[in-house]
Amino acid sequence: MKCLYCGSMDSKVIDSRVSEDGSSIRRRRECLSCGRRFTTYETVERIPVFVIKKDGNRELFDIAKVRSGIMKACEKRPVSYESIEKLVNQIEKTVYNLGVNEIKSDVIGDQVMKGLKELDQVAYVRFASVYKEFKDIDTFLSEIETILGKK
Repeated sequence: MKCLYCGSMDSKVIDSRVSEDGSSIRRRRECLSCGRRFTTYETVERIPVFVIKKDGNRELFDIAKVRSGIMKACEKRPVSYESIEKLVNQIEKTVYNLGVNEIKSDVIGDQVMKGLKELDQVAYVRFASVYKEFKDIDTFLSEIETILGKK
């Protein structure tokens, strides 16, 4: 493994641990050239999944985009990073467990909406405003009334 600091290819594994969800192995390494330590993760290589966007374009599924959207929706809200990561991991697991090569963006968006609704209602409305492309305040009010009506 290439050292992040000096670029040397010689390192030794100091510690290995399985992640909480069992999907990866965390390895703590020490560079044999400069002596600095760094962490690597070993995961199973997955079959690529393409997302079919609303305009018909296809792009590779990128969990970082999902995480970014959720983080933006939860910005300045009392939602822990752990809760966000749990939701992101749940969505990623759902996408790959479907066992398909292509998935519509709506399926992913609906999963995010469902998770955010349980996590934080303000974050849910923020995400919904972008995802559902709210055009005016009436659309906002309608979505809020839907949330309030289901309490």
